Amino acid sequence: MIQTIAVCGAGTMGAGIAQVAASSGFATILFDIAPAMLDRAKAQIEKSLALAVEKRRISAEEKEQALNNLRFTNNIEDCIADVIIEAIVEKLEAKSSLFNQLAEFNHTDTIFATNTSSLSVSAIAAAVVVNPSRVVGMHFFNPAHAMKLVEVISGAQTSEVAASTIFMLANQMGKTPVNVKDSPGFIVNRVARHYYLEAMKIAEEGIADFSTIDQLLEAAGFRMGPFALMDLIGNDINLAVSQSLYDAFQHAPRFKPNRLQEQRVKEGKLGRKTGLGFYRYE
Repeated sequence: MIQTIAVCGAGTMGAGIAQVAASSGFATILFDIAPAMLDRAKAQIEKSLALAVEKRRISAEEKEQALNNLRFTNNIEDCIADVIIEAIVEKLEAKSSLFNQLAEFNHTDTIFATNTSSLSVSAIAAAVVVNPSRVVGMHFFNPAHAMKLVEVISGAQTSEVAASTIFMLANQMGKTPVNVKDSPGFIVNRVARHYYLEAMKIAEEGIADFSTIDQLLEAAGFRMGPFALMDLIGNDINLAVSQSLYDAFQHAPRFKPNRLQEQRVKEGKLGRKTGLGFYRYE
């Protein structure tokens, strides 16, 4: 039975996942090595919950209970839990190293879930020394508190128990889980890559500007246009996923990263988090 969840990485995704876990009644630990990131995550969660109360999606009591379920720490040894969800930098070695570090003071049955959006779950698990069968993908979508879909990815080593436990956990969180086999980009990022890349090609060719493309796609039923969404996700993160899929598919032209995004990342125009991306933010 899952009672405690630890989330490692207090960026936008990590904070969102921690909010979901705490709001679902789980004792939740949010870890990051940077105190400033924890402060930002706390403010993000408090603002999100306050907005939910204002819109009458939750009660004031539910907001307080969620906050009471949360604990913030920059000491990794506090991350003792039944399930640990990592939402750190999208680098295989960093994720495997984190899990190996966590294995030193967690039970061998503690499930290690990776929120990777493009890396191989099998490759991450292969570098985990103690019980790699507990490594499973649990891919949330941004914003994690609002998006219902969760991809549950089974790598080559992932046990049925680990996969089914995470599937049930996603259900308990009010999400819609889907079982997926380990493959580059899984389902959503493999398909969605072209939502971004084709939009950038259209803009690059001067057919329409960013705002027009976004407005048209939102009018067609998409919740956010591709440029607004890339700015929300972070152009650095979005580009890293494109590059990962481009490499995984042996540089297939359809996955080639676009220079419009590459240039913005080079200039530090990462989107909302820097105040400038495809759009300017106050």
